[in-house]
Amino acid sequence: MADQTHVLFVEDDDVIREATQLALERDGFAVTAMPDGLSGLEAFRADRPDIALLDVMVPGLDGVSLCRRIRDESTVPVIMLSARADSIDVVLGLEAGADDYVTKPFDGAVLVARIRAVLRRFGHAGGADRGEESAAPDAGGVLTFGELEIDTEGMEVRKGGQPVGLTPTEMRLLLEFSSAPGTVLSREKLLERVWDYGWGGDTRVVDVHVQRLRTKIGQDRIETVRGFGYKLKA
Repeated sequence: MADQTHVLFVEDDDVIREATQLALERDGFAVTAMPDGLSGLEAFRADRPDIALLDVMVPGLDGVSLCRRIRDESTVPVIMLSARADSIDVVLGLEAGADDYVTKPFDGAVLVARIRAVLRRFGHAGGADRGEESAAPDAGGVLTFGELEIDTEGMEVRKGGQPVGLTPTEMRLLLEFSSAPGTVLSREKLLERVWDYGWGGDTRVVDVHVQRLRTKIGQDRIETVRGFGYKLKA
């Protein structure tokens, strides 16, 4: 298991849980599968997996609450599983700190692709390395926007001299904005660059993460350009 990516999978439906576990294991993942939120939390604390897949509607401790508990303790990537694409639970899960979501029923290949996309983001949190930096970093690799400082080498953010805790997804999102301050980035472009979507995705993922980022770095630092996207104020 030491050389394998360890997945925590929390799902109360026995058929889905067993079938998905087998599919993930065939693709080379090590899987710990749990039927409810409380056992899932215990397994998370005991095993410290590389990624967590959490069904929204599980007994004991629902998936959204479990995600919130995990996020209080770790920045490990979390993907929520929801039975309805239009469910408020999707937004609640993202607001709780999930990095992405997949709608059930899902194709095993799609789930694996989404897992790998998330893991790539977390394995390369540096993100914005496309040579598009408009705000030149100083010798220490620090970008400054007012009281906001972004250390692009140390992957640290400070606001008014105080550290700001960001998840890897939030850090990648901020790096995309800071690579081109004042430039409007569409939701579709952010989905492609930050979430590694080579296909269409739900722009609510972007919107919720922008809101989460704003609460940490300042509500007025990222501006909404209605009908087009978002931009970082230089």
